[in-house]
Amino acid sequence: MELNPQDMVSYSPLMKSFTFNAYLVAGYTPISRASQLDFYINRPGGMKGYILHLTLRGEGRIKAGNRYITSRINDLFLFPPDVAHYYGRAETSEHWDHLWIYFDPRPYWLDWLRWDRLEDHIGITHLHAPALSEIIQSCFWEVIQQNASNELLSEALAMNALERLIISCFKLQPLSNHQSLDPRISTLCHYITEHIVEDLNIEHLAKQVFLSPSRLAHLFKDQMQETIFAWREKQRVNRARNLLQSTHLTIGQVSQAVGYEDALYFSRIFRHHVGVSPRQYKKRYEHMISI
Repeated sequence: MELNPQDMVSYSPLMKSFTFNAYLVAGYTPISRASQLDFYINRPGGMKGYILHLTLRGEGRIKAGNRYITSRINDLFLFPPDVAHYYGRAETSEHWDHLWIYFDPRPYWLDWLRWDRLEDHIGITHLHAPALSEIIQSCFWEVIQQNASNELLSEALAMNALERLIISCFKLQPLSNHQSLDPRISTLCHYITEHIVEDLNIEHLAKQVFLSPSRLAHLFKDQMQETIFAWREKQRVNRARNLLQSTHLTIGQVSQAVGYEDALYFSRIFRHHVGVSPRQYKKRYEHMISI
């Protein structure tokens, strides 16, 4: 996907601000020596979600544990949740232009986010083939453009492009291709999704996969990096976002459709995850919903 320099800059922090209280945030950061963006990002505690970087020009300097790694053209870096971020333009380079995507993955993506090369938990992959680099860049730009759009279903299209990007990166990981989630956890995730409205307890869920409640809780946390009910809450919010974006349902109807009888409680949960109230979120898209 070819963009001219002016179009590219419109997706950079020079032109817009970003909030990370969302499931997906994406942009383009052009850094030149002594420019407005020429400083190091420092997040000692990392972030709640994943962040994926692709260098387009120049070199970046990324700290991984007690050492520094250079990010060159066509290098991909994947930061998982809670891993420290410390990166910026390499002093020896005049530029560091890179694309980035911050995202909270769908549960079945987690298998695809296991990369072969890790440096202090940070995944690293290099795109050797020009054709592959073009495909990966195209997916990045599609995610960035759809994420910035207010058109109907743009969020779903951005997530679709991100899924293709993640799969393309995973196909470059021959060792990790042989690893997968425990099938019992995959089964349970599907079961919860199919019964998202129901108020299921841990005992009932454990019976579905023939585990004790304590063993299930431990295994789920180990595989998914969060508790069962925290994961279910995110799935409910995801479904609510889709309903608010594409239907005429009221806030109360959406609340009940995703398993919350109390609309006020649902609103608090939604705001916690999305950063805005359900009403504010719905207002973004209501002019796009066909009558």
